[in-house]
Amino acid sequence: MERRTPYIWRNLGSPLLALMMLWAAASGPAMAASDSKPYDDRLLRLSEILGAVHYLRELCGANEGQYWRDRMRDLMDAEGSTALRRAKLTRAFNQGYRSYSRTYNTCSPSAQTAINRFLSEGSELSDGLLKAFPN
Repeated sequence: MERRTPYIWRNLGSPLLALMMLWAAASGPAMAASDSKPYDDRLLRLSEILGAVHYLRELCGANEGQYWRDRMRDLMDAEGSTALRRAKLTRAFNQGYRSYSRTYNTCSPSAQTAINRFLSEGSELSDGLLKAFPN
């Protein structure tokens, strides 16, 4: 059985994957010395969005399994250079997940709207980060 990339990931995935590769390539010794980066607020928001989308897509029957959590793991591998950074990214992902698990118990039109908004915002964040911090 062939695993196909969900349509929604194609919209957000390419910029996010490019962003992760950019950060991985740029994380040399000079960047490792500092734990905070000028784009951290946007990166944390992206992590929170991934957590919310992970919860909401599963709630709405997307049957993607751990797909969004795996994307978060990819982001952490690229950006989680220290234990503190990894903890911050994890906290943001979990906050997004928990916030929406308290809000939505069933898939509704409102949940679908939230998913679409998060995918759009996540794509904009990824594109903006790539443009603001080119390699």
